[in-house]
Amino acid sequence: MKLSHLLLAFAILNISSIEAQQSTPSKKQKKKAHEMVVKRERPAAWDKLVWGGRFMDRFLPMPDLGGRTSDTWGSPNVIPRDINNGVESPLWSYWGGNTLLEKEDGKYHLFVCRWPESAEKGHMAYPNSRVVHGVSESPFGPFKIAGEVGHGHNPTWYVTKKGRYVLYVTDKYYVAQHINGPWREGQFEFDKRDRKTSSASNFMHNCTFAQREDGSFLMINRHGYPWFSKDGLATWNMVGEKSVYPPVEGKYEDPVVWKDHVQYHLIVNDWLGRIAWYLRSKDGVNWKVDPGEAYMPGISVHKDGTKEGWHKYERIRILQDEKGRAIAANFAVIDTLKYEDLPNDNHSSKLIVVPLRKEKLLTVLNTKKITSNTKDIKLKIEAENDFDPHSDIDLASLRFGASEEVNFGKGSKLSRTEKWGDDLILIFEGKGNGLTDENFAGKLLGKDKNGELLFGYARLPEVEYITPILSSRAPVFTKTTSGYDLSVKVENFGQVASSSAHIAITLVENGKETELASGALDSIKPFQSTTVSLTTKVHLQKGTTYTLKNTISSNGRTVETFTQTLTLQE
Repeated sequence: MKLSHLLLAFAILNISSIEAQQSTPSKKQKKKAHEMVVKRERPAAWDKLVWGGRFMDRFLPMPDLGGRTSDTWGSPNVIPRDINNGVESPLWSYWGGNTLLEKEDGKYHLFVCRWPESAEKGHMAYPNSRVVHGVSESPFGPFKIAGEVGHGHNPTWYVTKKGRYVLYVTDKYYVAQHINGPWREGQFEFDKRDRKTSSASNFMHNCTFAQREDGSFLMINRHGYPWFSKDGLATWNMVGEKSVYPPVEGKYEDPVVWKDHVQYHLIVNDWLGRIAWYLRSKDGVNWKVDPGEAYMPGISVHKDGTKEGWHKYERIRILQDEKGRAIAANFAVIDTLKYEDLPNDNHSSKLIVVPLRKEKLLTVLNTKKITSNTKDIKLKIEAENDFDPHSDIDLASLRFGASEEVNFGKGSKLSRTEKWGDDLILIFEGKGNGLTDENFAGKLLGKDKNGELLFGYARLPEVEYITPILSSRAPVFTKTTSGYDLSVKVENFGQVASSSAHIAITLVENGKETELASGALDSIKPFQSTTVSLTTKVHLQKGTTYTLKNTISSNGRTVETFTQTLTLQE
């Protein structure tokens, strides 16, 4: 899908945010509140997506947990509902939170925030929320509150490689050696590394985290910038110079990132349009936007067709299985506009859990790069306790190849199969696979024998998935008798040491670039740095403002560009 098509499909919307100043909204506030829902126009190409082309197609019916009732709070659109799903109470407004399976006790643990439903400002009392710890035998609830951690909003938690429990909230974190505490408060250190970023006070709020193979962490902050930490507690370092969010108009917030055995995934919500986007990446820095909605209001449906029609679905968090596959999604939901949820009324918010169809385990057996000239593509699909590939697949429905093709019903067709013990080898014609250098994973899409969605991703041959991530800071100039010398600090935020690389500093003027200095970079180990000293090739003047561009290249390809504007001092 061309960027121009996306840009044309979305109107530019400039609607101011509303701040709560009083417990009962004024007529003006109510009018603005009603304006906080805008129908987004979708790109025309989305109409041609097949089933399974959108992330939203993976949501399954909500399980029956025995709590279906109409005798509870809420607007008619959320009644009846299963009050055992997730966590709720007529006394509390709940919001946010992610779930992890604790191996020690085999139970599901949730950290979620809440505040009294009777609070003077109603829903807008959320800045005073407290984080509590919930426990359940099931990933879907009900979660029983086992204790309180402390003040905080929009909690997200993870476990470091050394077994420390880290609970992040909007303005701090808590850390403990055990899931039941005791919890100690701390403050993350954020290093922007000379990057210019948003000056908004909430720039580092609502962050989301994914652990990498070596125990280091990727973080995506509220505005969509990637950051890396050596262990999830050490300094977070910003990489790149722009947001990874879709380059179309949207009021983006509440990102969630996770990593599985194939790739990184990211969902971000356009709260104003009530539409979420889905992206994928092989390294956490460079992202592909997939077409179609990641989720929208209306996804909480029971097996009998009954819908829980929540007004807003926010703060999505993903529960993963042992392979990292997404198997359920937590949502903070509210039955009406936030400003219409007043103290001691019939409105409130809760956390719900919606199951997700897990992807199949796939391995491409080709050893050479797949191109348009590839004759056959061999794909192994693994058997699992709940899946027999020999009998459970509608083979005629399968397509494999680039997601850009498969999501629209195209891609390579299945030609034959071969047995591999309990597993099955799917052999596709190479024709029509659509895979290019831009693809790092192939997608399988089809149906099982019951007509249910079947899908999965596989890594591609000759693609490096764990690579150095080289990133430079702004040049530092030193006056000499003949002009200026400069030095540049380059750091590696990847998981492996870098090989030979080259950095060039260019002067950007009127759309043209003139090389200012360049040099070779020594090998850099993960989370280490090197400083290269260079001599300028262009005469520079003190007090003049210049736009400079750093370009790092390795093995014939550009791995980073970083542009900065600075005034030359002595």
